Amino acid sequence: MVKSAETGMRYKMIIKNVLLETVCGITSTLPENEHIEFAFAGKSNVGKSSLINGLMNRKALARTSAQPGKTQTINFYHINDQMYFVDLPGYGYAKVSESEKAKWGKMIENYLHKSKKLRAVFLLIDIRHEPSGNDRLMYDWILKQGFEPIIIATKLDKIKRSQMQKHVKMVKEGLKVVKNTIVIPYSALTKQGREEIYEVLDAYLKMEEEPDPA
Repeated sequence: MVKSAETGMRYKMIIKNVLLETVCGITSTLPENEHIEFAFAGKSNVGKSSLINGLMNRKALARTSAQPGKTQTINFYHINDQMYFVDLPGYGYAKVSESEKAKWGKMIENYLHKSKKLRAVFLLIDIRHEPSGNDRLMYDWILKQGFEPIIIATKLDKIKRSQMQKHVKMVKEGLKVVKNTIVIPYSALTKQGREEIYEVLDAYLKMEEEPDPA
């Protein structure tokens, strides 16, 4: 559980209802959603679908697969009638043609550039390995779109607990993260890190609820 910095009280985000509301392909028109959006990006097989399922408290709403490159659409999950999780296509899958990769890249770029409700982008990195060239490109690309990525270091259960900080440092240095970038180690198996992600989501939701200054 995460403790509120202000009250010291323990809380947990409760996911009451989830709906896969929109699926967008390469030629689809992006939806103009009423509620704020949180996008999830990462290379193929980094654990993106497992993370989204874990956050939604659903076992298989976001499809998981042992075969990389399965997510070829932008999927919008409506959460609690107050926000969207946006599952972006995985990048870096070697068996996809260059022309297909370019189409996916354009689709992601179009979404990041045009969405009026996007508030944050979660970039998933495998904590076991140094970030790849594609990871660094995606990190820089998201920055250029005006967002500071929130890094989710996945597959935490695959390393020893004593090695966590060493691997987090490796991820930060590999991406050359800007100061104060949030990095959250996460395990799909134990759900360690989920409450920290909920806390980030909750902070954005609270900002949306604050009235505009007169």
